[in-house]
Amino acid sequence: MHTTVEKGRFAFGRNWASYVRVVDEERIREAERGLVGLLGAGDLGGRTFLDVGCGSGVHALAAARLGAARIVAIDIDPQSVTAARALFARYRPSSPLMVEERSLLALAPDAFGQFDIVYCWGVLHHTGKLRDAIGRAAEIVAPGGVLVLALYRRTRLCGFWAWEKRWYAQAPPWAQRLARSVYAVATTAGLLATGRGIAAHVASYRQKRGMDFWHDLHDWLGGYPYESMSAEEVETIMRSLEFRQVRSVTRPGGWGFLGSGCNEYVYLKTD
Repeated sequence: MHTTVEKGRFAFGRNWASYVRVVDEERIREAERGLVGLLGAGDLGGRTFLDVGCGSGVHALAAARLGAARIVAIDIDPQSVTAARALFARYRPSSPLMVEERSLLALAPDAFGQFDIVYCWGVLHHTGKLRDAIGRAAEIVAPGGVLVLALYRRTRLCGFWAWEKRWYAQAPPWAQRLARSVYAVATTAGLLATGRGIAAHVASYRQKRGMDFWHDLHDWLGGYPYESMSAEEVETIMRSLEFRQVRSVTRPGGWGFLGSGCNEYVYLKTD
């Protein structure tokens, strides 16, 4: 099933295709540790798992290694689908694992089915329809299942970052490289102000769910469409959908001079 990628949208798939080339066993193990931290060591065994906006596919692969019974990974970007398939072919997980080019917003639960775990990590805020996307993801969760969300926290500078991302997503490569250099300098200054260094920060970055600093930087600067949401807004929406929060990692939004990180949520479907 082919989808249409919105004009002006950042080339997420191209970035993930580049990232897949650096994925190794250590990064996969870090992705596994990230899932265990959210869901618990025994919470994936025998359960069905949907990875929404799978990108590189590394977390779908981690779910397979942690014993999920059936894994489906979807992404609207065909380059992401190709990257994920290449990763799965390289590591050959034993659990059934399928990747499809699909849009979450076009899924119908009656036809597509429901899953014990629906994993939406850093994805829904790039749909351009964040509230609709949360509602649709919630519909795909089976009764008694969980919805895992990572969403950009709201900051005072979110309006600026929405403008910057729209510009960056369409900027020529030389302008993107310049923007990355400026941002890296600003990040270095921010780290030095707190007694840390950029080299150690970059070296330890794979401990963040197996990610890579430079690919993440490119993703952050170009990740358009862009929306953000406060933890209070998320809680209000999820309660109205009859979900109960079982775990969260949140921080105040603040100014967001260097951007917005993600708040993390795990919600249980109670109906």
